[in-house]
Amino acid sequence: MINRHYPDITISNAWYQRARQVMFPVTQTMAKGPSQYVNGVAPKYVTRGKNAHVWDVDGNEYIDYTMAVGPVSLGYAYDRVDEAIKNQLKDGITFSLMHPLEVELSELIHRIIPNAEGVRIAKTGAEVCSAAVRVSRAYTGRKKVLCCGYHGWHDWYIGTTSRAEGIPEEIKELTGTFEYNNIESLRAQLTEEVACVILEPFIFEHPKENFLQQIQALCQANGSLLIFDEMWTGFRVALGGAQEYFGITPDLAVYSKAFANGMPIALLTGRKDVLQLFEKDVFFYSTFGGEALSLAAAVATIQEMEEKNVAAALAAKGKRLKDGYNQIAEKNNLSAVTTCQGFDCRTIITFNASAGDPLILKSFVQQEMIKRGILWGGFHNVCFTHSEEDLNHTLQAYEEVLPLLVEAIQKGNIESMLLGKPVEAVFRKVGNVQKAFSEKVLQVK
Repeated sequence: MINRHYPDITISNAWYQRARQVMFPVTQTMAKGPSQYVNGVAPKYVTRGKNAHVWDVDGNEYIDYTMAVGPVSLGYAYDRVDEAIKNQLKDGITFSLMHPLEVELSELIHRIIPNAEGVRIAKTGAEVCSAAVRVSRAYTGRKKVLCCGYHGWHDWYIGTTSRAEGIPEEIKELTGTFEYNNIESLRAQLTEEVACVILEPFIFEHPKENFLQQIQALCQANGSLLIFDEMWTGFRVALGGAQEYFGITPDLAVYSKAFANGMPIALLTGRKDVLQLFEKDVFFYSTFGGEALSLAAAVATIQEMEEKNVAAALAAKGKRLKDGYNQIAEKNNLSAVTTCQGFDCRTIITFNASAGDPLILKSFVQQEMIKRGILWGGFHNVCFTHSEEDLNHTLQAYEEVLPLLVEAIQKGNIESMLLGKPVEAVFRKVGNVQKAFSEKVLQVK
């Protein structure tokens, strides 16, 4: 069953050394790569999963709280979804004409998502984010974009981060960023040149003082389109996503994680008059947009979510972990050092720099959680099949690990207690508020 010692990762490391000879970098998804786990303790490769558990190449079993960085919402190898994939596989994967599942899924989305007057289907989150920006520019006749959060690897967005080599300066100048829950940081840059404002409705922080409503009002007054990036909020915080949860209908919205239980698919939803530009004026097509296995998985996943009220179940499981962690931290006089926060469906554990380097503190806890059979990256991305036994095991692990963190802090040299290379930051900087696009800023009330 669950490992109670630091795992033997000999085979993982052998695969890693092979990868280093031909892959640069070795991972296709940064959040899954060795820089996000204690390199020397954590496994690097997994071979299978079932429900909320995964097994690495060395045969070690873990309770998983990353869940493929979000897409696995029901659980690994979930029977209803896998059966839908198998049934479709018998008939084929990708065809020379359109498939009826494209219509079936779009009708389902039209019924569930508040703003889905129209639907576009693609493969990845970055694709639909870029498509939303492109069609916004076409609809408004404007060039510039304001963003808040993470929106993928394409030029228009990644130029705002520290990993912006290869992006022309002319492209970088067209995108600005603003701070979450700081409406003035948006107002200061909202000029007549801004085509759209794109943001994650929340990451972990709750919106304050009607922040989202204020953004919508500013966009409407300025003639800019509002785009919700619902990669994380969609189908998790509510079946209809943040739109349903907050009662706000953006002009456009994008989705990818969660609604196909791990299959690669993405959605762009929005106003009919905007999306109709894709018919002739704006080009957004791909060979695999109508790939039928993912369509079948999406339909089955959404139907299961609706029938079993999965969003409520995710919230209940996540709340138990969040409250339990915070109670254990308080019991160990660690409330000023570490807390679990966020919306119940997806929470994050943070560490205060006053007690040491947060990444070192996180790495120490991660190391000890992995020893106790939990694949832990500082998040609780709960899935529908996390069981009571899984939650109990996790809380018991926190009962054991947090006192060890107290001892490590008291000794004053936590890094020396790590058995491998600590976790690294993904970006050196991200979301920095740039200077206003022009001297003439609209004074939108």
